Amino acid sequence: MPDENTNDVAPDEPATTAAPLRFDVLTLFPGMFAGPMGESIIRRAQDEGRIELALHDPRNWTSDRHRTVDDTPYGGGAGMVMRAQPLVEAVESLPVQAGRRVLMMAAGGRPFDQAMAQELTGAGQIVLICGHYEGIDERVTEILGAEPVTVGDYVLTGGELPAMIVIDAISRLVEGVIDHESIEQESFDDGLVEYPHYTRPAVFRDLTVPEILLSGHHARIAAWRREQALRRTVALRPDLIRLAIEQDHLTPAEQTLAMDLLDGSDPDAEPIDDETGRRR
Repeated sequence: MPDENTNDVAPDEPATTAAPLRFDVLTLFPGMFAGPMGESIIRRAQDEGRIELALHDPRNWTSDRHRTVDDTPYGGGAGMVMRAQPLVEAVESLPVQAGRRVLMMAAGGRPFDQAMAQELTGAGQIVLICGHYEGIDERVTEILGAEPVTVGDYVLTGGELPAMIVIDAISRLVEGVIDHESIEQESFDDGLVEYPHYTRPAVFRDLTVPEILLSGHHARIAAWRREQALRRTVALRPDLIRLAIEQDHLTPAEQTLAMDLLDGSDPDAEPIDDETGRRR
């Protein structure tokens, strides 16, 4: 049975000769994607032929007049379960491109993070199955080799928003979508969250930009930003800083500072060296 591609954003004349990364999304609510996927950077990536987005409604692969995609769970329990047949047949009908990955949006899946986003840029095609109700028949995973993926430890009404997050995070890493310099130093790339940013004016409501950022001393600025990233990671994501220590992403001096911060000591009491930008 043919699919229904409701995506109204398609590249006219691709600006690149590289094969686009194709996203095929199985969703009961294709209209949800119109705004987020039709604006800004993601829209431009499609117009330039760097990514492709196709939306498919599993109802088009049902055979009953009610176009039923769910049923009651075996063994009893509350809610409904998405049936295997429409989802499996929908995916099997899609053209297969090299390196295809099939992801199933599921609260109990593998955590989606920056490393996984980078990993998936190497796929030629990514199929995303948006779950609903109590879940999806387990045989979908077994037949298609689908990989359950979650965007966080919380439950949403459906898999559409997680799918959009996955598409956005991957697309911005595709070559040419964003300038390379803009993504060179970002949160999570080296195991830390990003340092704080400031722009004009230098003083706003009595709050001033850190003097070091106005100094023009690039080495000191780089050292300050690195330390701020480390301090912010300890404060906001101590799990990441512990992982960075385990994986030797930090210098010995950075490890010492991180451990001090984790232990609750106050390195702010130590002055910053004027030459190096680091604490003495």
